[in-house]
Amino acid sequence: MSTATGLDSDLVVVLVAALWGAATGALLPRAAYRFSAPAGEAWRERCPGGHPVRGWLGRARCGQCAAGESGHSGEFGRSEQSGHSGESGHSGESHRPGRSGRSEREPGQPRRSADARYGPRTAPLALVTALVCAALAAATGTRPEVAVWLLLAPVGVLLAAVDLKVRRLPDPLTLPLAGAALVLLGLAALVPEHAGEWSTALLGALVLGAGYLVLFLVNPAGMGFGDVKLALAAGAALGWYGWPTLMLGTFAGFLLGALYGGALLVARRADRKTAIPFGPFLVAGAFLGILAGAYAA
Repeated sequence: MSTATGLDSDLVVVLVAALWGAATGALLPRAAYRFSAPAGEAWRERCPGGHPVRGWLGRARCGQCAAGESGHSGEFGRSEQSGHSGESGHSGESHRPGRSGRSEREPGQPRRSADARYGPRTAPLALVTALVCAALAAATGTRPEVAVWLLLAPVGVLLAAVDLKVRRLPDPLTLPLAGAALVLLGLAALVPEHAGEWSTALLGALVLGAGYLVLFLVNPAGMGFGDVKLALAAGAALGWYGWPTLMLGTFAGFLLGALYGGALLVARRADRKTAIPFGPFLVAGAFLGILAGAYAA
């Protein structure tokens, strides 16, 4: 009976984690767009049509663009009235004839867009975050650190999405993530039945951060300083389960990055000097390491 009860509780945790991941992942598109700013900008403040983007959470879709309202210059210095395509998916569809053979709008009326999306789609981010959270919950079970992983996972997905888009990891995400990981794991260490050690989490953050800093100093073109800051959070999470987990997660990140780079070379989509975003592989390696550490704990 106790075994059945344990299985039921684990299943509930996995289901709740999947719903949490889907809900939080659905809130990431707007933040992903805003943080995917060009170099020199902290974040985006306007959609490609020139309208202000308000808030950080939710769909990346501009209601003013959908209504055909004109804005200031867009992301590439274009006015909405120019009719050029942008990230928002505007393609001049309003100038195409409708089924009746007439233009969909009369002269002088505002142009309307069927799709005013200006960032990543909601469904893929929600699905990825749900799968990540469900896997972490399945590995960790009802141990208290599962709450930590569920809180950190959406930020990891967000960082990976931003780095894939613009090859940069914003400070407002990386540094608070490292601090939050250590604080939350410290709280988890106070709860009975936890399976990790906060002291090794702290040392893991320092060691992995120092290791990435050395790589950055040796080859700044191959390792960004944002990766160094992200390594602090990854080291804390991996170090929670001990040094073997830290080494496994670190190795997995480099292996995934190498495989991705090799695939690009084989496909002739890059050469040996092409820079690739390493943040997604650092996050993926940490995720795999945590899974292994949680299962073994």
